[in-house]
Amino acid sequence: MALILCLETATEVCSVSLALNGRILALRESSGPNVHSSRLTLFIEEVMTSAAHHLSGIDAVAVSMGPGSYTGIRIGVSTSKGLCYSLDKPLIAIPTLQSMALGMKNSLSAIHYPSTGPSLLCPMIDARRMEVYTAIYNMELQTVRETEARIIDETTFQKNLFTHFLFFAGTGAAKCKSFLSGYQNAFFLEDFNASAQFMAAFAEEKFNGKHFENIASFEPFYLKDFIAGKPRVKGLV
Repeated sequence: MALILCLETATEVCSVSLALNGRILALRESSGPNVHSSRLTLFIEEVMTSAAHHLSGIDAVAVSMGPGSYTGIRIGVSTSKGLCYSLDKPLIAIPTLQSMALGMKNSLSAIHYPSTGPSLLCPMIDARRMEVYTAIYNMELQTVRETEARIIDETTFQKNLFTHFLFFAGTGAAKCKSFLSGYQNAFFLEDFNASAQFMAAFAEEKFNGKHFENIASFEPFYLKDFIAGKPRVKGLV
């Protein structure tokens, strides 16, 4: 049994949860500009207070490792590393898309959806323009298509959509809906976001298996190199 602090900052949502034995004790989350830098440490304090636990009592810190927002991931990883160093606790890394897939599976169990055939889960994170970070998982959360940065068109998931019900969700799904909604096997989960609550089960499993990261050398899964925009100077082209 482990008490694990989970940090999810890979998208525009800043989310923090505290879980005991894989069960959520407290959750705080919000979205908006610069929310990670302004709310992350506050949310950590709030979940600890809400659950009546102290940071020194946690057994590990789990962080969403990407892919996703370069800045958001960097803030989450640096914060988690700082906590692990100061508290002498292990670091656990959770793939962002896989934890989203678990959240999608949980959401599907609470609503009506086709259940007469094989189903796949396709979480998507917006990567600007028509590109998304995505992967495909089966209902046992095993990887069917590896994580990739992909430009979406009408043929992207054609093979899967001929043989499976395919569920799409996340910040990248909305902009792909116009391309994919013509398939009768394509379904979209509305208002679905990455959340630290979806990390708890994976974090507990990794803790029990002692699958910890080297705090000094751990690097998140950015998937693509960060490209900074060029500053514009008035009067210059």
